[in-house]
Amino acid sequence: MLLVAAFLAVSLLVFVGATEGIDLAASGFAHESSGNIVLDLFMSSVTEVGDVFYMLVFTIVLIIIRRTRRIGIALLILLVLSTLVTGYVKCGVNRERPDLEFAGSPFIIDLSPDTFSLFCDGGFNASYPSGHVSRAMVFAVVLGFALSERFPRGCYFLLLYPALMGLSRVYLVEHFPADVVGGALLGALLAGAVGGKTGLRSVLRSKS
Repeated sequence: MLLVAAFLAVSLLVFVGATEGIDLAASGFAHESSGNIVLDLFMSSVTEVGDVFYMLVFTIVLIIIRRTRRIGIALLILLVLSTLVTGYVKCGVNRERPDLEFAGSPFIIDLSPDTFSLFCDGGFNASYPSGHVSRAMVFAVVLGFALSERFPRGCYFLLLYPALMGLSRVYLVEHFPADVVGGALLGALLAGAVGGKTGLRSVLRSKS
């Protein structure tokens, strides 16, 4: 319930424009901070691995391997669900992306687009919430829980993945900070909700 309340609160604040001042200031700062070629390429690399294509490849590999098949299936379900839900929330909030071009070093390939909704025009290129961060949080929660018995403390380091993903999306002026927060809350919410309703926790901890 706490995650639901937090996500709804952030979504409402974004919808009414209450975060606009902070978001614009952060976006402007990120735009002015680019230009370090090492940092630019690192941030671009982080954001690219958050594309749904690479996540699907990773998930399929887990499904093929017998020992990790259950984890792979859980990730696949949540990956599809988070992509769809994120797309529809984008459609409902319909927030414009930062009106700035990334001024840093270009990546070696064109960066993949963010999540969009197939069934509504308003969500095609909307900003809130971040699909990259939502998917990254799903991965961190599911993999972290799967590894929690073997690595009870180390599994928390997986949260660095969505944290870096969010930072990269703001750095590349693809998203505002509120978009990142919303994406993280949505990803955690979906992973927790699906895990609780479907018995995913017991499935992940059972032997394949």
